[in-house]
Amino acid sequence: MADLLHFRAAGTSLVLDLSGTGLPRVPHWGADLGELSPGRLAALVAAEAAPAVAGDLDEPFALSVLPQASAGWPGTPGLSGHRDSCAAAPAFTVRGRSVVAGQRRLRVEAADADVGLTLTLEIELTDAGLVRLRAEVTNTGPGPYHLGELTPALPVPPQATEILDLTGRHLRERAPQRHAFTLGTHLRENRRGRTGSDATLLQIAGEPGFGFRSGEVWGLHVAWSGNHRSLAERTPAGHAVLAGGELLLPGEIRLAPGDSYTSPWLCGSYGRHGLDELSGRFHRHLRARARHPVSPRPVTLNTWEAVYFDQDPATLERLARVAAEAGAERFVLDDGWFRGRRDDRAGLGDWYVDERVWPAGLSPLIETVHGLGMRFGLWVEPEMISPDSGLARAHPDWILAATPARTPPAARHQQVLDLARPDAYGYVLGRLDALLRADRIDYLKWDHNRDLVDAPAHRQTAAVYRLMDALRARHPHLEIESCSSGGGRVDLGILERTDRVWTSDCIDALERQRIQRWTGLLLPPELLGAHVGAPLSHTTGRTHGLDFRAGTALFGHFGIEWDLTAASAAERARLAEWVALYRALRPLLHTGTVVRADHPDPALWVHGVVAADGARAVFALVQTATGVHSPAGRVRLPGLTPEDEYRVLPLPPGDRPEGPFTAPPPWWERGVTLSGRVLAEAGVRAPTLFPERLVLLEAVRVADGPR
Repeated sequence: MADLLHFRAAGTSLVLDLSGTGLPRVPHWGADLGELSPGRLAALVAAEAAPAVAGDLDEPFALSVLPQASAGWPGTPGLSGHRDSCAAAPAFTVRGRSVVAGQRRLRVEAADADVGLTLTLEIELTDAGLVRLRAEVTNTGPGPYHLGELTPALPVPPQATEILDLTGRHLRERAPQRHAFTLGTHLRENRRGRTGSDATLLQIAGEPGFGFRSGEVWGLHVAWSGNHRSLAERTPAGHAVLAGGELLLPGEIRLAPGDSYTSPWLCGSYGRHGLDELSGRFHRHLRARARHPVSPRPVTLNTWEAVYFDQDPATLERLARVAAEAGAERFVLDDGWFRGRRDDRAGLGDWYVDERVWPAGLSPLIETVHGLGMRFGLWVEPEMISPDSGLARAHPDWILAATPARTPPAARHQQVLDLARPDAYGYVLGRLDALLRADRIDYLKWDHNRDLVDAPAHRQTAAVYRLMDALRARHPHLEIESCSSGGGRVDLGILERTDRVWTSDCIDALERQRIQRWTGLLLPPELLGAHVGAPLSHTTGRTHGLDFRAGTALFGHFGIEWDLTAASAAERARLAEWVALYRALRPLLHTGTVVRADHPDPALWVHGVVAADGARAVFALVQTATGVHSPAGRVRLPGLTPEDEYRVLPLPPGDRPEGPFTAPPPWWERGVTLSGRVLAEAGVRAPTLFPERLVLLEAVRVADGPR
């Protein structure tokens, strides 16, 4: 095999230097370099080599994808650990390497006989231009090896001088923060035992002032649902890396001789022209998965904010009928259906239908739902246990804890069930399997409503993965939603096993505009649960019009979280119009390219989806607050084919610039025809919008005619 590899895909180049016996190095990860002969590749590597630095090592340090302290790396080591008698940093020597036939995938085998470890590295460039890498370490020495961390890394160039990552909390997930990429380490650690509402989906570095449509950017995601860490690090010698992996608690990974540990996939994306390009690689990668949902994403009515724990069969049957009239295609019965569950203080773990509330079981409701042409879903929280439950009274030892001597602090009046115990795991798998076999349940809303505190997270996360995998193997047509206090478990690890995420417990449309905007950096719209709530938001107390609520939910996996039996006939009729629009648009919304414009007024957001063939697009103009200017002026509509002509028209029912002091521009009624290049560079005059309102625009390629 050649010492230099050049992987290319979808506008990205990844150059790997395999010369010598050291671990692979990355001279270039970024824009496509075109075809390079072996000689030109060698010249690129030679041009990238660093000179010796006074006062430093005699030979310049070579940064590998697993940075080694033994080689002189002064930053965060890629691997750390110890034996009881030795804490020497490993110095790996490559023993073998191979490229998977027909793929852009490298496998490297290395070892350190003195420390007693072998290492396997996998590095690939997907068809979407996404870099994925992971490492496996095996103990080949005498006695146990205590692994501290295994954190692969990718270099970024000097022009990446600004960092963007995300933080948040319950009901306000994925809030962006930006700052300079200075010397030292910007470290984001998550110790919640789940991905966490405050976790950063992506650690992004880029050129100063990068936006959605401009500036070079590089970003990493750790595909793991438990404790994890990501970092951006820059040294005085000019090295800059993005790195990430599982955050291992002391003593969590003790490798006996012959045992191995594999890190989660670390996924890296590059954007030559801003965040949209970086984001699009993740979207295309996810859509190419074998298990990615391809059937039309059904309009989902969830009962939580409609009835909460007050479940009554007759009331819920009426709600199902009204939902079906509005166009709902799935009906999900939320928390409160099982024994002892009248509030959030009891019952978790007792996964039997409560005979006092449901004397005939769930079958009559399920039959009604199916008879109305809808699928049926059920809420569960399998990883949790209420101290006030039959299960806890029978098996108090099944509560997950770091030591039997103490119980972790309660949260939401519940504890975590230790699924790494075979008996607890078998019980939960058996109960869920029985529920799914007893009735035609098509969907599980799988919740996870508390952090893991003072508890081993690694084994619990691995057990949850096994449980989901086993359940889906028994029920191949089952769909699962990842819910975790709303958006507390959003990552590519859980999405290997689930079909969408509940983006946030907050369905206030104004908050959801931001939450969905930034969650969408990683996930395409069809994976984002987005529901129309009641006029008065249950989590913020704000009141929004139906068009703003529905227009916000349109750009996700559309659903309803509202007691429609209390809605007026006019509200239900208007909602049915939005449901019909979603059902007509979802082939476009769930396969097209997500675009966002960098508008100079932060109060006006512009986003949309362009069809894969460029023939059609839908855009939303969203007024989130009072603007700096009124009217706002022109807005650019990005992503259309530059050479094609498009007819742009307002799209009903999102065609009304409602509110006081609002007015459409003169072109609004009859539309306007312009090229994709003009629409992206010059744009069109926006209507004057009242705050917390939106309108929709449709662009149709002229050759294809109107919709």
